[in-house]
Formats: sequence, C-alpha cells, structure tokens
Amino acid sequence: MKVLHLEENHPALIKGLQVLGIENDLAYEDSLDEVLAKLDQYEGLIIRSKYPIDRTFVAQAKKLKFIGRVGAGLENIDVEAVQAQNIHLLNAPEGNRNAVGEHTLAMLLALMNKLRVGHTSIQSGQWNREGHRGWELSGRTVGIIGYGNTGKSFAKRISGFATKTNCYDILDNVGDQNAQQVNWETLVSQSDVISLHIPQTDLTSGIIDKKFIDSMAHPFWLLNTGRGSAVVTEDLVTGLKSRKIMGAGLDVLEYETRSFSSVFNQEKLPSALQYLIKADNVLLSPHVAGWSQESHVKLATTIVDKVKKLFF
Repeated sequence: MKVLHLEENHPALIKGLQVLGIENDLAYEDSLDEVLAKLDQYEGLIIRSKYPIDRTFVAQAKKLKFIGRVGAGLENIDVEAVQAQNIHLLNAPEGNRNAVGEHTLAMLLALMNKLRVGHTSIQSGQWNREGHRGWELSGRTVGIIGYGNTGKSFAKRISGFATKTNCYDILDNVGDQNAQQVNWETLVSQSDVISLHIPQTDLTSGIIDKKFIDSMAHPFWLLNTGRGSAVVTEDLVTGLKSRKIMGAGLDVLEYETRSFSSVFNQEKLPSALQYLIKADNVLLSPHVAGWSQESHVKLATTIVDKVKKLFF
C-alpha cells in the first residue's frame, strides 16, 4: 500500500505506517495540481486542512481506499463524495480531546480571575488589587454546546469545581455523569458559562449571534475552542460592550482561512477583530487548543491505529 502525505505531522505517523509495511511519499510542498496529477497512484491519503477534498479531488483518486484526517474537523472534506467512492474516512478526535478540555478550562479560569490583565498591570507598574477581584467557578452553571469528544473532556475537567453542568447536542442520550443533557430553553435560561464544542456545519454557522446573546437569562462567559464560524464576531463585540457577555475566551476566530492560517493576512483588520485584540475581558489563542505536545503524538498514533484496525 502506498500513502501520500500532504502535510507534515508527528514522525510517529510515518513510522507507524512503515511498521505496517506501508510506503510513504511526502508532498508537503506540492501544489494542488501536482497532487491531483499523481493521486491515482495511492491507496491512502494523509491530510490536515491544506486543500479542499471535494468531488473534483476525489474523482482523481482512482485507487484510494482511505483518507486520514489528522484532527477532528471534516469541514474541508466533501464527506458524501468520499463515501460515494467507498473511501474510508478516518479522523482523530480522540487524539486531542484532552488538550482541548484542558485549554478550555485554562481560558475560563484565566478570564474569571483576570489573570492576563492583572499580569499586564503589574508589568506597567500598577498594584491594583481591588480592580482585579475575580469570580469563582464553583456554584455556577456551565452550558456545553456539542457533547462529543471535546465537550465531554471539558465537562470531566470542571467536574471537580462543584458546578452544575448541562449539555446540549443534536444527538439524543449523550449526557453522562459529568453533564446532564437539556433542551435549548433550559440551556439559555440557566447558564453562566457557554462553551462551544461543535464542528463547522450549516447548522452551527453563526449560532452565537445577537438573538442568542439576547436570549440568555444571565450575563455569561463565552468560550469557543470549536470553529470560528460559530460566532458572529460583531454581535459578540456588542455583547461584550453591553456586559451581557462578561468575557470571551476564543481559540478560533471567524476570520481564519480554511487552513487556519493567521488572521493578520489582510490589509486591514476588521473593526470587530481589532476590538477583541485590545479588550481586557477577552483572551485569544491562535487555534492551539488541541495543539499540545502530547496531542501532536496522539493524533498521529490514532490514525495509525485506525489504519491498522481497518486493513491489517
């Protein structure tokens, strides 16, 4: 079996496939046209988010048996087109769920305890204790939207904080000992924290907008470690200015490209993004919630394990 790698991953991925007797070719610098010209030589493809895997792409994959997506999201893949060609689609949400859960918790605690602004105020020579009085997580109600791998991971990590944790998901019966599954009305009426753990789909695009923010019964903290498209940034800024949103921890932004490259690759930053960058009650990170040293290895080995289970 021959496998083509479009993007670099942890060496454990190639080494693991080699142990299975698989031949690995690297196309890290190849253009899309160059990839398409030789795609029919390969039974396997390893990707992240560099190129869209659409019907045109799949049509060139005459021998392809599997696509390994080193990550969780599948928004750059035409899943129906892949399945129509009987190509197995392997992703690795198990590989970075722990990292995302911990990162989400870190953002929430940092926001509620004003850690970033406290640190920067000391750097500027100020010692303002009262101005940096924070809030406790214990006793609050946390609402998780999307209760799959990362949603469950976050719920597990806040379970020791004496919170009430609710979850909402389009699938039934996903609640567990760490979160009670509730309907949408209960979620918005009870939550002090909203954390997004949802993929990019037509259903999730713009789910956090003015209507949602206005429907929340209490001022709340917002966390997004899912996909930037889920939040209408201009409405988020309005919510932050009115203090309906107490603070926002954002690992993802709607201004990212498909391959999650820098939001600074534009001549002028949108005004809403400029506000987020400067706001004291906003914490940003560059799409790294699932990007830990450990998850780098786990994502690679998860794909190897799934290939082994499927073919060997």
